[in-house]
Amino acid sequence: MVELVQENWIFLVVALLVGLFVAWWVFAASRRTKVEVSRTDEPGAPAQRNQALIDAPPVAVRASPMPPPAPEMLAGAGEAVAAAAAPAPSAEVPAESGDDLTRIKGLGPKLVDQLRDLGVTTLAQIAAWDDAEIDRIDAQLGRFEGRIRRDAWPEQAKLLIAGDTAGYEAKFGRL
Repeated sequence: MVELVQENWIFLVVALLVGLFVAWWVFAASRRTKVEVSRTDEPGAPAQRNQALIDAPPVAVRASPMPPPAPEMLAGAGEAVAAAAAPAPSAEVPAESGDDLTRIKGLGPKLVDQLRDLGVTTLAQIAAWDDAEIDRIDAQLGRFEGRIRRDAWPEQAKLLIAGDTAGYEAKFGRL
């Protein structure tokens, strides 16, 4: 056996190197690529957000499935349950009164719905918020808590009401 190794040592070294290379390639290929993020924002400037995700419409709600038919002993009960589960005839929903709050950066359809439920429908209301009102509204925003101050909604609303497009775009980006 020693003679075999002495005569073919070069082949054994090459085979070992090939094995090490294949092992390295397998392990290196399976590693995730590390993404380097470079911040081009100025310090103190509001964070750039993916506006497409913010403005995306809400996901459609699935209709509830039809309940199973009632047993024979409960004659007519299945029809009553089916009638209760059927969607009501849709009436024309009146248009919402108020401003287009989605013009404020960081305010998407879900947040607008939450604000409308809280009675906030105009930019003037948001522009008039003081610290106490911001705290009160912010506490009711759930997972969106902190967005009012982080995105400077009152300041954006004041600029939008004043029609100062140049000032708005200089501070918050394009409308």
